[in-house]
Amino acid sequence: MKVNKGILFILLGAGCFGFTPIFAKLGFSFGYSLGQINIVQMMISSFLLWSFTLIKRSSFKGLNRKNVPQIMITGCFIGLTSIFYYGAMQYLPASLAIILMFQFVWIGIMLEWIFSKIKPAPVTILSIILILIGVFFASNIVNGNIQGLPFKGFLFGILSAFTYAGFIFFSGKVAVNVDPWTRTSLMSTGSTILVLVLFMRDIPTVLPLEPNLLTAAVGVSLFGAVLPPLFFAVGAPLVSGGIANILTSIELPIAILSASLILSEAVTPLQWLGTAIILAAIALNELGSSLFRIRKHING
Repeated sequence: MKVNKGILFILLGAGCFGFTPIFAKLGFSFGYSLGQINIVQMMISSFLLWSFTLIKRSSFKGLNRKNVPQIMITGCFIGLTSIFYYGAMQYLPASLAIILMFQFVWIGIMLEWIFSKIKPAPVTILSIILILIGVFFASNIVNGNIQGLPFKGFLFGILSAFTYAGFIFFSGKVAVNVDPWTRTSLMSTGSTILVLVLFMRDIPTVLPLEPNLLTAAVGVSLFGAVLPPLFFAVGAPLVSGGIANILTSIELPIAILSASLILSEAVTPLQWLGTAIILAAIALNELGSSLFRIRKHING
C-alpha cells in the first residue's frame, strides 16, 4: 500500500515538472533573463510553501541543527536543476533540453548503486535501456539538426540531469521523518538563498514586478518548485531511488503532450512512439519485478 502511494506521488510530481518548459519559454519570449525568472520563481515558491506550512500548523518535530542544513542543501539541487534546465532552453530547442535532462534516469541508478550499494535488477536495466530509446525518439532528435548549437546549452542540459538525479536521490534519504510540508519549505528556502546569491546582480531588475514576469514565474514556481518537491518529499521515502528515477520518466510524455495542446507544437509519429516506449518501460519495470517475485515464490 505504501509503495503504491509512493509511486502515485512521484508520478504526480514528475507530471507537474513536465509543464515547466511552457512557462519558461513564455518568460524568455517576454524578454526576461534566466536570473529574473529564477529569482521571482523561488521567492514565490518559498512564500507559498511557508504559507501553507504555517496555515496547516505543520509539525516541526524532528528538526535539529544537523538536519536543517541538510534539508536546505538538498533543496539546492532543485534550484540548480531549474537554473540549468531553463538555461539549456535559452540555447537549445526544448526537445533537446529535455532529452539531455533525461539522462538523470541512468545517473540516478548509478547514485543508488554507488551510495546505497543497491545493484539494479536485470528488469530495471532493461527498463532503463527502453526508456533511453524512448527518450531518443520522443525528443525528436532524429529529425533535428544539432550542429551549430552552443556548447553552453549542452553543458547546462547535462548539468540539469545530474542535479535532478541528485535531488531525487537525496530527497529520499534526508530527514524523511520530518513533516513533508516543513521539509519542502526548508528545501525551497535553500533553493531561494542559492538563487539570490548566484543572481545577485539581477535582484534590482525584478522590481517593480511586471505582470508578464509574474505570470511566467508563478507557472514555473507551482509546476517546477512547489508541487514536485512536495510530492517527492512524500513519495520518495516510500520507494527506492532507482524506482523513483524510473517513475519520473512520465515527465517527458507530459511535456510533449502539453507542448502539443497548449503551445500547438507539431508532434511527429516518432515522438509519440518514443512516448509509448517510455510508458511501456515503466510498466515493464513494475510488472516485471512483480512477476519475477511471483515466479520465484512458486518455484521456491
